[in-house]
Amino acid sequence: MTWNLSGKYFESCNCESACPCVFLSAPTTGECTAIVGWHVDEGVHEGVRLDGLNVALAVHSPGHMAQTMWRVALYLDDRAAPEQQESLGAIFSGAAGGHPAVLASHIGEVLGVALAPITFEGEGASRAMRVGETTDVQITALAGQGGAQVTIDNHPLAVAPGQTIVAARSEHLRHTDHGYEWELSQTNGFFSPFAYNG
Repeated sequence: MTWNLSGKYFESCNCESACPCVFLSAPTTGECTAIVGWHVDEGVHEGVRLDGLNVALAVHSPGHMAQTMWRVALYLDDRAAPEQQESLGAIFSGAAGGHPAVLASHIGEVLGVALAPITFEGEGASRAMRVGETTDVQITALAGQGGAQVTIDNHPLAVAPGQTIVAARSEHLRHTDHGYEWELSQTNGFFSPFAYNG
């Protein structure tokens, strides 16, 4: 059966703004540590509705993101019923195909899959996400000429293909799990709509 999801995409990493990884260049510090999030506005997988649920991914790439394998931890919304958890896991692990399977091809190690309370807030130029006690991120869009948001189209390392992404900068990024302790601010962020299907 086919599936589809659409909603809001969010990320923040340790690179300077705007992150060179999306242009297939080396990360600012030689490695990339990123928090990625998705808020599903509308979605269905094998008849299971996924509207309103959230998913987060912690990513560590020890080098060039297009050339090294990533270590990741996946967090699923703890409000999801068991069948919704199964559907989200199938989609965001890449097992259900579609664009998440392209992303999954970069993963070398899955550190864990956990249920967690995930909150996502998006208003105007600001986006924020919290994952239980492990993760707290807030980013704000960069102001360009005339105060308009800075946007990027058609970059090659696309997590939300076909969408215009807004370049942002973190107010803060905190993540502590699986032996990682990330505490950052004033580093890269992006947000955009997303639409996946398989």
